[in-house]
Amino acid sequence: MSPPESAKKLENKDSTFLDESPSESPGLKKTKGITVIQALIHLVKGNMGTGILGLSLAVKNAGILMGPLSLLVMGLIACHCMHILVRCAQRFCKRLNKPFMDYGDTVMHGLEASPSAWLQNHAHWGRHIVSFFLIVTQLGFCCVYIVFLADNLKQVVEAVNSTTNNCHSNETVMLTPTMDSRLYMLSFLPFLVLLVLIRNLRILTIFSMLANISMLVSLVIITQYIAQEIPDPSRLPLVASWKTYPLFFGTAIFSFESIGVVLPLENKMKNARHFPAILSLGMSIVTSLYISIGTLGYLRFGDDIKASISLNLPNCWLYQSVKLLYIAGILCTYALQFYVPAEIIIPFAISRVSTRWALPLDLSIRLAMVCLTCLLAVLIPRLDLVISLVGSVSSSALALIIPPLLEVSTFYSEGMSPLTIFKDALISILGFVGFVVGTYQALDELLKSGDSPLFSNSTTFLR
Repeated sequence: MSPPESAKKLENKDSTFLDESPSESPGLKKTKGITVIQALIHLVKGNMGTGILGLSLAVKNAGILMGPLSLLVMGLIACHCMHILVRCAQRFCKRLNKPFMDYGDTVMHGLEASPSAWLQNHAHWGRHIVSFFLIVTQLGFCCVYIVFLADNLKQVVEAVNSTTNNCHSNETVMLTPTMDSRLYMLSFLPFLVLLVLIRNLRILTIFSMLANISMLVSLVIITQYIAQEIPDPSRLPLVASWKTYPLFFGTAIFSFESIGVVLPLENKMKNARHFPAILSLGMSIVTSLYISIGTLGYLRFGDDIKASISLNLPNCWLYQSVKLLYIAGILCTYALQFYVPAEIIIPFAISRVSTRWALPLDLSIRLAMVCLTCLLAVLIPRLDLVISLVGSVSSSALALIIPPLLEVSTFYSEGMSPLTIFKDALISILGFVGFVVGTYQALDELLKSGDSPLFSNSTTFLR
């Protein structure tokens, strides 16, 4: 498979969530189609991951009033950018008589349609840029998963001796110190290696189903807990310090980064004309869930909120089992997220060696990539900072910066109103500012935490 062909699979980062035959490439081949309800479920399900568990800390970094309002605005902008991508892809499908256009192809053809001769001559870089940010995003997800796994397992193991059946006790729990969080991360490495050696996407569908079930059950239990016994919210600041707002931006955009799944999902619908309405409805549901869980979690735990709300759950077997369920779900999801960068890098590499060395090189690259994600997680074991960093660096580019610029390059020659051009420029500038400031703030916080305990995000639950 040549690199351009392998890039066809990039946009479907949750391809196993969308197709009952995931081994098929989501390229130009049409499936028999999914219904409107199925498309809506897949769209909402594709947004549910570890990001939603970190939104309560994000609201803390923005303020109890500014946080929900900012989530609402970011949800509207993210949804608008998805509509832009869909509209541009549809335009090129009609113009080039193609049934499907992925993110990379759309950006490439958008540059070819731009009035700039230089951009037209370098249009192929559009696909490469999208591929690069998808690789960074997916490997960033994998790093987040490793830190999440270590933090939650560490807390479960440390509290095992004091775990009770009483989930309503407010007694202080003294955790038994165990090994360093970095050792927990390394302990997951053999299991992750075995998972990424699975090269058949159809087999990974089983892990996708297990991940969906375990994470859905866990999220329902977490939501019913944080909605109980909410204290007086007047003690919480309406607007937090501007210094922590960039961290909010990174975490929030990390959660909304599902733009890669939009075009493959539209392609699989029986009637794609209904997709814009489904996209608006689905993102409305997702934004409402994000605002609700993020706000309720901050109201419930206040300044004690952890990088993942699962770390704030009480020390009883019901909620310890929730952490174990989420650990199982994230462990299975790791292989699915890893599949995307593997499908970009590996075909490109093995096309340059003989058939004799193709399989050894394939396995070697998989081993090197999973070790790289584990190494990065060990070096940056702060879950909140990893989420914010990944969101600021790559998610902002894919979700906020590229789509408005794509709209300008696609429709400028056909005539665009100055207001539309201004709107697109404003969104891209805001995305770029968030990219720069969010990345700087996350790195600055990481450097400041160098002299303090590295694993404060995996601390105890004291209630």
